[in-house]
Amino acid sequence: MHRFFLPQNCITQSSVVVAGKLAHRMRNVLRLGTGDHIIILDDSGWEYEVELRAMSGGKLEGAIISRAPAAGEPRTRITLYQALLKGGNFESVLQKCTEIGVTGFVPMVCERCVAAEPTGSRLGRWQSIILEAAQQSRRGKLPVLHNVVQFREACESATGVSLLPWEEEKVRGIGAALAGLPKTENTPEVSIFVGPEGGFSPHEVDFARSCGIEPVSLGSRILRAETAGLVAAAVTLYEFGEMGGGSQA
Repeated sequence: MHRFFLPQNCITQSSVVVAGKLAHRMRNVLRLGTGDHIIILDDSGWEYEVELRAMSGGKLEGAIISRAPAAGEPRTRITLYQALLKGGNFESVLQKCTEIGVTGFVPMVCERCVAAEPTGSRLGRWQSIILEAAQQSRRGKLPVLHNVVQFREACESATGVSLLPWEEEKVRGIGAALAGLPKTENTPEVSIFVGPEGGFSPHEVDFARSCGIEPVSLGSRILRAETAGLVAAAVTLYEFGEMGGGSQA
C-alpha cells in the first residue's frame, strides 16, 4: 500500500481528509480511487490503514480501518552531524540515512568545506527528500532537519554518546566504543560527526575531544564523506539490535 505523511489536524478518530498537491498526486498520478487502501502516517509514530471513500473537487476523504504503531521507527535516536558536501552528495546522505533510521540531521560548516550553504529552495528540496525516503522505508516519524551550524557550535550542542569517525584514529573502533555502552531500557541517544570531503582538521578533532566527542575508526579503508555517516549509523543500529543483530537493551 502507498504510504503518506499527513498533518495531524487532517486526521480524526474515524476519518482523514487529503487536500492540495497530495490529493492531486494520489488521484491523477497514482490513480487511486474509492475503495483503494492506503497508509497514513501522523509523524508521531502511528500509522493508519485508510479506505478511500469519496473524492470531490480537490479533496479525498477516507475512513480509518485500523491504527497501529509504525513498525519501521527505530528506538535508538541517532543524530547525524554531517558537514556540507558538494553536488548531490548531501542529498544522498539524507536519503540513505533516513531509510536506515537516522532521526535527525545537523548540516555543519567545517574548515575544509567547499560546498556553499544551502538556500531556501535547496532546504525545501532536502525536506522533500527526507519525506519521500521516510515514506518509502516505512518510517513512522520524519527525521528532523536542523539549521546549518558552525562546527564548534555543533560540538557544543551534541547530546548523548558522541562519536567522530576519523581516518587518523588507529586504536579505538566504532564497534568497541558502542559495545562498551551500558544497555538499559532508556532510549539510546547517539550523535555521529562526519566531516567534509577533505576530512576534519586536527584543530577540529582536538576541539571535538574537548567537548567529550570520541574519535573512532570505521576500519582500515578510507570511506567517502557521503558514505561514512551511513556506515556509522548502520553499525550503531546493529549494535543496539535494530538491524537483525547486535546487543539489545
